[in-house]
Amino acid sequence: MDAAAAAQTAAIWYLPFVIPICLWVAYSDLSRMKIPNKAVVALTAVFLAIAIFVFPLAEVGLRILQLLVVLAITFLMTVIRIIGAGDAKFAAAMAPFVMFPEDMTMLLGLFAVATVVGFTTHRLARAIPAIRRATPNWESWVRKKDFPMGYPLSATLMIYLIMKAIGL
Repeated sequence: MDAAAAAQTAAIWYLPFVIPICLWVAYSDLSRMKIPNKAVVALTAVFLAIAIFVFPLAEVGLRILQLLVVLAITFLMTVIRIIGAGDAKFAAAMAPFVMFPEDMTMLLGLFAVATVVGFTTHRLARAIPAIRRATPNWESWVRKKDFPMGYPLSATLMIYLIMKAIGL
């Protein structure tokens, strides 16, 4: 099986498990401005549980290396306060799902669009009284300078995997 076919097969297997984790992360970050460590561990476990059946062992190792590299980079970003620790850990857990380097441009483009759309929808929703009443205790509504990046990060991973599953 070639790399594209393996990625498509993997995406099809990953989606039923990844989507609930991503929705959990988005909801948690929107409501509490926190990405649970359990979600990061769950996402990593899903990757490993399926990867050993759909990828050659060497590729599983390379994808784990991607996780470690992204974790190191995002840890530094956390230290200099560019992103939060939960965002860093979740981005690292997302990394092994991505075909590197083939899909980096596509992934970064998806993330850019998801961030703009996420920021816009968050700010619009925050301004609508009916939504605020339905979600009265959401931490992300009251933090004026912070934005819950788990929302666009989750959307990015879900859209990426859907695109891979349908062969894009």
